[in-house]
Amino acid sequence: MNKRKAMSSDKAREVRQKGHDDALEFALSIGLKSDYKNDVKAKKDVIDPSGDAHSVKSGKKRWQIFLYHKSRFEEDPAFQTMNGIGQLLIKCLEIFPDNYETYKLNKQDYKNRLQRFMIAIKDKLNEKRRLKSFLSKSLFNGGEVNYLTIKHNDKFHVFLNNDIIECLADNLSIENSVARKSNETSNQKVLFKFNNHNVGELEIRNSSPNHYREVLFVMNKLKVVDLLFSFFKNPKVFNKNVYVYGNAKRKFGNWTKL
Repeated sequence: MNKRKAMSSDKAREVRQKGHDDALEFALSIGLKSDYKNDVKAKKDVIDPSGDAHSVKSGKKRWQIFLYHKSRFEEDPAFQTMNGIGQLLIKCLEIFPDNYETYKLNKQDYKNRLQRFMIAIKDKLNEKRRLKSFLSKSLFNGGEVNYLTIKHNDKFHVFLNNDIIECLADNLSIENSVARKSNETSNQKVLFKFNNHNVGELEIRNSSPNHYREVLFVMNKLKVVDLLFSFFKNPKVFNKNVYVYGNAKRKFGNWTKL
């Protein structure tokens, strides 16, 4: 078991380093120097010459959008004012006992208790304005980040924050997970779906003592890319490595005029 934990830690460091390397590559691609400005805690991986912030996403299959403890939902004003979603996530976490070993003694009981709250979150996110608020906070820290920049097929694809939020909110359906096997329990996740495929998943992570009572939100990179590329056509070519889409074409790259 110790060996598996060490491998997992090594893999996590590898993923983080790959993210840093891709952010640096993007920064250099738009003319910044290797000591470019960023603020990773605020999701600002790269700040471009106009002062606008980019969340740079790469990865082959999955993006971890956030992994938060209860304190984040208690202390972050955005989650506290999100029409009850933050409060529901706190209630989801409070179902589970403080001690992981206690949880292990009766996992099924706690999973059963979780169901009604995950259903309530699903219902709230089916209201478009709440879904937009959740996506804005999760992806762009409530609008503090201006662009989502995706590395895909060795190119960087730049999208404006509002374009992303509108596209996702207009096209995603919000559902709860359904048990497919006898050892599974329904309504343990909130699923963000497009054309019957999972684009994102929101769940309570209780996988180990080190990852216990956490809220995990992940997105499927390839499904997000497919969705965006199906709605945003004819990108502007900033250079051979950077392509710009939608309303981002009006703003991105104009720093030469400043």
